[in-house]
Amino acid sequence: MISFRQVEKIFNKGKPNEVVALKPLDLTVADGDFLVVVGSNGSGKSTLLNLVSGSILATKGTIYMDDVNVTRMPDYKRSRWVARVFQNPLLGTAPDLSILDNFRLAALRTTSKKLVIGSSEKFRQQVRDKIATLGMGLENKTGQLMGTLSGGQRQALTLLMSVMDDLKILLLDEPTAALDPRSAAVVMQTADKLIREYQLTALLVTHNLKEAFQYGNRIIHMHDGSVIRDVPSAEKQQLRDTDLYQWFQ
Repeated sequence: MISFRQVEKIFNKGKPNEVVALKPLDLTVADGDFLVVVGSNGSGKSTLLNLVSGSILATKGTIYMDDVNVTRMPDYKRSRWVARVFQNPLLGTAPDLSILDNFRLAALRTTSKKLVIGSSEKFRQQVRDKIATLGMGLENKTGQLMGTLSGGQRQALTLLMSVMDDLKILLLDEPTAALDPRSAAVVMQTADKLIREYQLTALLVTHNLKEAFQYGNRIIHMHDGSVIRDVPSAEKQQLRDTDLYQWFQ
């Protein structure tokens, strides 16, 4: 569970260029929720994700993950529970390493770096089996450099790498914005499958209202640093895609 209690984020506080990116917010995301976050540019969507990941810290308020107060905990410590897929496919992988080596690094993310993981045939087969589920034909190309792949292939592999350890929270930061429609569909279908299979708590920030309508069991609409709509599961199932478009008219 993720719990925001009167969390506020102000950039350049007390200076002429002060920006209130997030107004005092109370928000709870239950275990297993797939929360979709929509809103115009500057509404606070990315700030919300950054506060969950720990890449920025709250100005005021308290953030809990389960019963742990993580308000002042930096991102590298939260990475034990939290993984993030960014808009830019280049940010989620090491381009000069092979696919297999990227998966090896992912498997080491929350373990002692003195351990050697991925040298066995068992691990290589595990990676091939995971990649085969994408239907992209990459399972027999694990020696290929990650940087030679398309953006859609890299995003899909990034999702698979995120579940190589004991992940609890998956942050999807406009993961399809830079992709063609076919690749975007594969990435979102893969994300949805992994969230269900691993019973993850997930937050998806998107400008794609079709994705917002199709995925997730709950949706919040942000504007000017506040949540102005919070649509729970039962009500979201009754939404039509035209309802979402009307929010922005």
